[in-house]
Amino acid sequence: MISVVVLSRKCHVNPDNVATPIAASLGDLTTLAVLSAICSLFYAAQGKQPWLAPVVITVFVLLLPFWAYTSYRNNYTRDVLCNGWTPVISAMVISSIGGLILDFTVVAFDGIAVFQPVINGVGGNLVAVQASRLSTALHKVSRPGILPAGIFSGCPNVLTSFCTKDLSSRTSRVLILLVLPGHLIFIYTISLLKAGHTSLTPRFVALYLAAALLQVRTCHK
Repeated sequence: MISVVVLSRKCHVNPDNVATPIAASLGDLTTLAVLSAICSLFYAAQGKQPWLAPVVITVFVLLLPFWAYTSYRNNYTRDVLCNGWTPVISAMVISSIGGLILDFTVVAFDGIAVFQPVINGVGGNLVAVQASRLSTALHKVSRPGILPAGIFSGCPNVLTSFCTKDLSSRTSRVLILLVLPGHLIFIYTISLLKAGHTSLTPRFVALYLAAALLQVRTCHK
């Protein structure tokens, strides 16, 4: 990731537009690769070495107080240790609920699951770019926890999010304009590869694009 940021700067490209989606993609790939390797190891040792999984769990549980103490002593990680659990647990709960909804949806609509990573990936990456740009802009002009003068601090709406002349509003307009062509490319690629069992009727495409726009619009608030 350091190489991506340095290379972006040398190419006169804003790293916020590049590093964040790459970090998200590499994180997903790395997590899946590590999870698959560990699961394969434990599954192979299930009959011959049944003690392996309990020993690994016990070691991690015993190391937990040490890592918590080490993080608490560091001024840069203490706040994350004390206050960073709310977004993590909230994201886990939302993901679990989304998984249950998808499980029921797949039963009723066969083949719809192939579109779930697309709509989540496109929306998530676009919003991540916007969040990264906002974070960089705020860190350049102010200290953490203090909004600079002239920044809107109320509940945003359509006008304040997309119809003003500030940099974040212009970025929001550009990113939301990428939703339609991006999703059209992906869903027609899925159709050409015959990866899903859902026909791309005009009604399905219209409702899919409407849901994608609503997702990005809600997350940009």
